[in-house]
Order: sequence, then C-alpha cells, then structure tokens
Amino acid sequence: AGVLLGIPTLRLRGDYLAIVTLGFGEIVRLVVLNSTWSKGPNGIANIPTPPKFLSLEYTLQNQKAYYWTVLLLIFLVIWMIRRLSSRRPGRAWESIRQDEDVADLMGVRTLKYKIWAFAIGAAIGGAGGVVFAAKSMFVAPEMFTLNTSILILACVVFGGMGNIWGVIAGAVILGYLPDRIRFLSDARLLVFGAVLVIMMNLRPDGLLPRKKREKPLPGKATE
Repeated sequence: AGVLLGIPTLRLRGDYLAIVTLGFGEIVRLVVLNSTWSKGPNGIANIPTPPKFLSLEYTLQNQKAYYWTVLLLIFLVIWMIRRLSSRRPGRAWESIRQDEDVADLMGVRTLKYKIWAFAIGAAIGGAGGVVFAAKSMFVAPEMFTLNTSILILACVVFGGMGNIWGVIAGAVILGYLPDRIRFLSDARLLVFGAVLVIMMNLRPDGLLPRKKREKPLPGKATE
C-alpha cells in the first residue's frame, strides 16, 4: 500500500504531500465503510488472538502479553531506523530533508528513497494495526477517522520531527493528556487545541528537536 500510494504522490512536496496522504486515508475509510466485502459499518468481529509464544499467552484477561509485544516491536523499529540512518539510505533521507533539489543535483535518487520511506512507514503501521486488531478482536471503519490521523501527525510535530525520542515523548503526552482533561466534557477539545497552539509557539521545533550535525569546514581550527 505504501509503494502504490508513494509512486504517484511522492512527486509532491511539503503540505501538498501531507494533504494527499491524509485524503487517501479518508478515501480508504469511506470505501471500506460502503463495501460489502468489509461488512461496512458493522466491521470485522471475532478476530482471533495470536497463538501462545514462549511464556506469552494472548487472552483478554492477560493484557501484559500485548504490552510486551508492542514494546518489543518499538525497540525493533528503533534499532532498524538507527541502523538505516547510519548507512546510505539514512544519509540520502537526511539530504532530502535538508534540501531535495540539492540532493537531486548531487545524484541522490530522491524518488527511490522517498518510496522506501513510504513503504517502511506503511509496513510499521501495518504491524501496529495487526497487534491492535488482535488485541481488540474487532475493527470497524469508524475507529480510524481523520481525527486519528491528525492526532498521529500532531504527536510527531509536537514531539519533534526527525528525533525518535521526541516522537515517543509526543505520543506519550498527547495520548495521556486528553483522558486527564475528560472532566471538561465538550470543552476538552478546545483546551487540548489551545495547549498545542501554545506549545508550538513556545517550541516550534517540538519538545525534543532533532540535533543538527555540524561539521567544521576544512582548515578551520576546532576547539
């Protein structure tokens, strides 16, 4: 799915790319909602739990098994991304992030590496979706609205784009904050939005912004 979406859309940049990807997610939700093969708004029920693995037994009463599985997946993803970042794909992604036109002129195959990024991101999202479906044993289109996509995007921007630990911090805070202000009822979304606006003004690069690597010029004295 990541490759199929990436090939026609990755020639776009910036806000246009974000709009297309969010719109594609909404199109998929509406197609599934109005299709018979997906059971429409009734969703898919009775999803089986994973088989027992070593000492982990996946049942509704044993939520620790899912916790350890998700934690293991998070560490595997972090390890994979850090390994890729120190190699050719990571350097290519870094150059594309800094200036795509310059990266293209320097011989970086920008479209190829952007499709890689899309495919890897889609695969990670798919793995998370499998665990979520197995844990809840039920999925329906209304569980994945546009608000969910925007919240995930907000976690990335709020925590700090380009910094794994910043994104994790943003996800923990934004996942925890709405439930803590649930007592405000209808006004909680307004408070939640105000907190995001204030935070983005105080720290526009996020809570834990990406550290920029500075390399001294040849012949320049360093301390």
